[in-house]
Amino acid sequence: MPVEIKDPHLPFAFFQGEFVPTQDANINIMTHGLQYGIGCFGGIRGYWSEEQETLYVFRLRDHFQRLIDSCRILQMKLRYGLDELVGHVLELVQRNGFRGDSYFRPFVYSSVHRLTPRLHDVDHEYALYSIPLKDYIDTTRGLKVVVSSWRRVDDDVMPTRAKASGAYLNSALAKSEAIQHGADEALLLNRDGHISEGSAENFFMIRGGVLHTTSITDNILEGITRRTLLQLAAEELGLKTVERPIGRTEVYVADEVFLCGTGAQVAWVQQVDGRPIGDGRIGPITARLKSLYLDIVRGKVEGYRDWLTAVALSRTAAVR
Repeated sequence: MPVEIKDPHLPFAFFQGEFVPTQDANINIMTHGLQYGIGCFGGIRGYWSEEQETLYVFRLRDHFQRLIDSCRILQMKLRYGLDELVGHVLELVQRNGFRGDSYFRPFVYSSVHRLTPRLHDVDHEYALYSIPLKDYIDTTRGLKVVVSSWRRVDDDVMPTRAKASGAYLNSALAKSEAIQHGADEALLLNRDGHISEGSAENFFMIRGGVLHTTSITDNILEGITRRTLLQLAAEELGLKTVERPIGRTEVYVADEVFLCGTGAQVAWVQQVDGRPIGDGRIGPITARLKSLYLDIVRGKVEGYRDWLTAVALSRTAAVR
């Protein structure tokens, strides 16, 4: 049975240099991060093993390296190094003591209280919280996806390579439009009319036994799940992958389509713009990648254990 928690945030968060009750981790309404969306963040999953009483955190250092890279793009000062950032997650797991699948949200934000939006000569803060999380998207069924009327922001308008807070207004517009039109998710096109990505997921399709995905120059976030699946497709399935511009109508005639991301994991697409993909069922390649990915993140595949940070809960950790 799922664990019911009235407040979805677990008791402790890391805020302004210390661990505090999550309810006390609050910012001033004048903060730039709130007023202008000046910040960047990460999303990290942990998968619980009841048998081993261990949380497997997936590609933890990779996620923090991307956060560090985002800070560099946005001229943000992060006063913690990679090892310290990893240590905060490990301690947060122990302090919260939650025995279940978890999600961690680290973020850096402009903490200055001024009216002018700018990146330089301002102060920055780092924070980290966690929540229990099972499925972000229902992956037990195929998704109904529509191409959004909103275009994906260009990298020369807003840096898409950074996981920038303000850029997610673009995602919110597309996501709400899709849901309010009876779909589950949106696909955004870039300036050239080619597929970019979903509202918070990278895009893959299979045509003629070849895996295709959009290029990193198509204004996508360089997803860690995307990188994982590219490696698994080559090493485990022997699949050739082509990274290239993908036209909208190509998707209509694809054999298989799936979206991926830390939240979405591997989510297969049943239809796009009302057109069934393949025979309307999950395809064999998507099914194999999804199954392999879920086994890896739960520590069931020995060859990929180096992607996992195992956190065994101490006996003194609170049981929730």
